[in-house]
Amino acid sequence: MKLTIDHLVIAAADLASGTEYIAGLLGIAPQGGGAHPRMGTHNRVLGMAGGMYLEVIAIDPDAPAPERPRWFGLDQGDMRARLQQGPFLAHWAARVQAPLDLTRMQAEHPERIAPVIPMTRGDLRWRLTVPDDGSLPAWREAGHAAGDGLLPTLIQWDVDAYPGVSLPPQPLTLVRLTGCHPQAGLLRQGLTWMGADTLIDLEQTDGQPRLTALIDTPQGQKTLA
Repeated sequence: MKLTIDHLVIAAADLASGTEYIAGLLGIAPQGGGAHPRMGTHNRVLGMAGGMYLEVIAIDPDAPAPERPRWFGLDQGDMRARLQQGPFLAHWAARVQAPLDLTRMQAEHPERIAPVIPMTRGDLRWRLTVPDDGSLPAWREAGHAAGDGLLPTLIQWDVDAYPGVSLPPQPLTLVRLTGCHPQAGLLRQGLTWMGADTLIDLEQTDGQPRLTALIDTPQGQKTLA
């Protein structure tokens, strides 16, 4: 596989706090976006340089509970507890492009790639990988597992005008995506298998997993965490 960073995922308890966090840090507020009825979430988005974008996502308080667990671990206790501390960079998504086909890839490697779910929002159509329990993806090997937002969700857009190219690009450039994890070696195995090992710098840590993005802004370099 050959993958590209598609977008960064900022999880928030609500869209207002997530938008305020990004505007305060990067100097530009996410806007637009919409609802994901299948997942009971909604978002706001912000175009960046290089064909990528940033997404603030939160549970939609006006939407009925979905029939399945929400994506990005938003229904899980540890995620909800973390969100009480404020919005944070929780995850990232890597884009699969033709001639590769994400659905076929998952069918060929079901033990490595989570189920593929078709999604729509307005004119947008895409497919992405979501574990059945809604958790963030993890790499498993010899009875061990590691993910914690550092292993990307895989996404394939089924429209030409996907957000990375249709959103107005703001003067924001991703300089480096970095992940710190106590099982960095295991994660590196998964990223290498996916073809995503050059997209994120992994560091070994004895502390909690952490994802950070160094971003060039008109006010200088800022760290999104």
